[in-house]
Amino acid sequence: MTPPAERTETVLVVEDEEFVRELAVAILEQAGYRVLAVGCGAAALALPPDERIDLLLTDVVMPGLDGPALAERLTAARPGLRVVFVSGYPSDVLIRPGVPDERVAFLQKPYSVDQLAAAVRAALDG
Repeated sequence: MTPPAERTETVLVVEDEEFVRELAVAILEQAGYRVLAVGCGAAALALPPDERIDLLLTDVVMPGLDGPALAERLTAARPGLRVVFVSGYPSDVLIRPGVPDERVAFLQKPYSVDQLAAAVRAALDG
């Protein structure tokens, strides 16, 4: 994958599984994004409020604060934030209302490099 010229978006990756988190970070950085990564919802909420975040890429099922609850809180605090949920479970079983549909996408695990890159780009362009 050739990095696009001059990407300016920042993606926040919230994933409790270290290997999966590191893989997502590597894919997104190779695609040219600025990436912030944390292992839990609480750490995501602790980021400075002026930290630029264009898209939240979060696992749905995590210990403590789950992905949908995290997305609700972050989208309330950061208008315009886009969200991509990822999970090994079907989306209709996991995602509850709270984040406007037009700002949310779902990506099934396991995903490929191209699937992740496409989901993030589509969500940002959406």
